[in-house]
Amino acid sequence: MTSSTDPLTPGHTAALLLASMETLQAEAQALGPEALHWHPAEGEWCVNEVVGHLLEAEERGFRGRIERIIEQPGRMLVLWNQARVSRDRRDCEKSGVELIAELAQERDRSVRLLRELRDDQLELSGQHPQVGELRVIDLLHEWPHHDREHVKQALSITQAYVSEHMGNARRFAEFD
Repeated sequence: MTSSTDPLTPGHTAALLLASMETLQAEAQALGPEALHWHPAEGEWCVNEVVGHLLEAEERGFRGRIERIIEQPGRMLVLWNQARVSRDRRDCEKSGVELIAELAQERDRSVRLLRELRDDQLELSGQHPQVGELRVIDLLHEWPHHDREHVKQALSITQAYVSEHMGNARRFAEFD
């Protein structure tokens, strides 16, 4: 039987976002600048593109939406074409070190916003054209969920990067 969970506070969300940021920073540093441009397969993102997506999601999908909802509750929230934005950003060609530093700076801005949220702001909402009403509290829960999805993606890219040279040890992965 699954037990229910308590809702996250803004401070808890901030702590989770900082934890995922630390994981990404450590992974990128350990992987090295050249490997951050490596694609596991045609059409799949490299680590730099994952970081670029998180940068855009910080402004467009999470912090930006929360700021807009607080500014004007009930407003229509804007969609963004994630695939097109990713292509236009051309993050694969950029310095991974600089992208991670930019995300860390944006994440600090987001954490400040979260720590300043008042309880009465958590129920404020906007209207999303695809999913309907989105409350600030809903975004506080989606944000770390989304972060972890892309942290897992970055970690999977590293797994694919190293697997080519595993020799017979690759067979251990078949038992997992």
